[in-house]
Amino acid sequence: MIHSQLLTPSLAAVSFPVTLGNTGLAIGMLLLGLVLGGVAAFVILKLVAGNALGAAKREADDLLSKAKAEGETLAKQIELDARNEQAKRRETFEKETDSARNELNEKERRLTKREDNLDKKLDTLTTKEKYLTEMDSDVKKAQAAIDGKLAEAESLVAERQKANAQHQENLKNDLLRIAHLSEEDAKREAMTVLEQQLTHESGELIKQVTERTEHEAKEIAQKITLTAIQRYASEHSAESTSNSVAVEDDAMKGRVIGREGRNIRAFEAATGVDVVVDDTPGVVIVSCFDPVRRAAAAETLRRLLEDGRIHPARIEELSKQVLEEFEKKIVKFGRDACEEAHIHGLHPKISEMMGKLHYRTSYGQNILRHSHEVAYLCQVIADELGLDGELARRCGFLHDIGKAMDHEIEGGHPKIGADFCRKYGENEAVLNAIAGHHNDIPSTTPYTPIVMAADAISGARTGARRESLEKYVKRLQDLEQIARDQSGVREAFAIQAGREVRVVVDPEGVHDEACHAIARNIAKRVSEEMTFPGEIKVTVLREMRTIEYAR
Repeated sequence: MIHSQLLTPSLAAVSFPVTLGNTGLAIGMLLLGLVLGGVAAFVILKLVAGNALGAAKREADDLLSKAKAEGETLAKQIELDARNEQAKRRETFEKETDSARNELNEKERRLTKREDNLDKKLDTLTTKEKYLTEMDSDVKKAQAAIDGKLAEAESLVAERQKANAQHQENLKNDLLRIAHLSEEDAKREAMTVLEQQLTHESGELIKQVTERTEHEAKEIAQKITLTAIQRYASEHSAESTSNSVAVEDDAMKGRVIGREGRNIRAFEAATGVDVVVDDTPGVVIVSCFDPVRRAAAAETLRRLLEDGRIHPARIEELSKQVLEEFEKKIVKFGRDACEEAHIHGLHPKISEMMGKLHYRTSYGQNILRHSHEVAYLCQVIADELGLDGELARRCGFLHDIGKAMDHEIEGGHPKIGADFCRKYGENEAVLNAIAGHHNDIPSTTPYTPIVMAADAISGARTGARRESLEKYVKRLQDLEQIARDQSGVREAFAIQAGREVRVVVDPEGVHDEACHAIARNIAKRVSEEMTFPGEIKVTVLREMRTIEYAR
């Protein structure tokens, strides 16, 4: 009703001017159009504003969805990175834990070994204490016997002196009565006779005492030596480096040889050994008199077979790598040997040189094991004699160190070893034991004859040495040395059990024609200076390599 009332006057007002004429009608229509236009504009603006607001809302929703999606993606990426980092940290932690566990296991092993050594030493000390008790009892009995003998000797001397006095008086009276000598002349004559008698009797007495003393000393020395031998038990034959390599498939032997033999020639040139590939199934033989070189070559061949890549470049690369590993093994062998022998304070160079003895033999006996035996025997003998057992053990451990370098330095191994240890500050007792254990120089301390005795005990026990092997190795070393003495020779290798020597010459300094002269000179010297069965083949190799890199 309110709207009707409001609209009625308006219509009346509008209709009123119509009656007034066309001008009023036009004004009314204009006003009506303005009103309707305003309403329409308002409606349109409202619609436009609604559409804009809706679009803004949709855009905001899209942005919000995208932001949520990106946030979820970023969260997943962060979670993934966190998991990766956690995995890396877990792996690092496990490696550190494994390393610490291995270290603890190694320490536990060493402690167990040390505990076993302490138990052995305790048993040794118990045995020694029992032995000393027995020795003390024997010494007391011997002292009592000596005291009895001394009393008896004094009694005999007194009786003899009394008898001599009586005899002298009788002689004096007889001389005075028979010879009608003066008292002074008779006294001088009697003194001469008495002096001769006493000299003869004292000589007899000294001879008896000396023989008895020598016999007792010999028995004591034999007892000490036997005790030392019995208290040290070691294997009779030393371990030897294996010279055969197992081949799972005989078809691999062809790859070892290579096309036209290039692989086997490259292997022999790089390692200095002789490779024997025969009809024996599943085995390739590596032959060389030098145990270090043979062991390194066998390990190189074993790795080549496992890897499967067998060609000259790979052979050279792997042989160098294995040689570096063997140098590290030598250092470890030296440290372990010093620890096992309880030798402390050695210079690292001396310890490394002792490690090289692991691959050296003397008459088939491993020198490093021989050094351990001599060290232990020296300590036992020194302890029995009341000397410094630790110093004696050090002398015995180092006595053959010169054998680790006697093939590189001219001279005997006692002098070489003493000069080397003097360079690194070893004391004079040790140096004299090293230089004099073959009686090359006079002994200045009691430890040198102890080392000589222990060295003889270790080498003389049953199965310890084989003389033929030592002579064989010496012959091969002499053969290589004769070849190396020729001018222009870079390296020489004795192979085929000494039936062939392969000589590598410097291609820059030796031409092809000179190779024939080198081979002839080597063969002539070998024939004149060496004794050998059958014949020895001399092969001279001259190889020129040119390497360039394309970049």
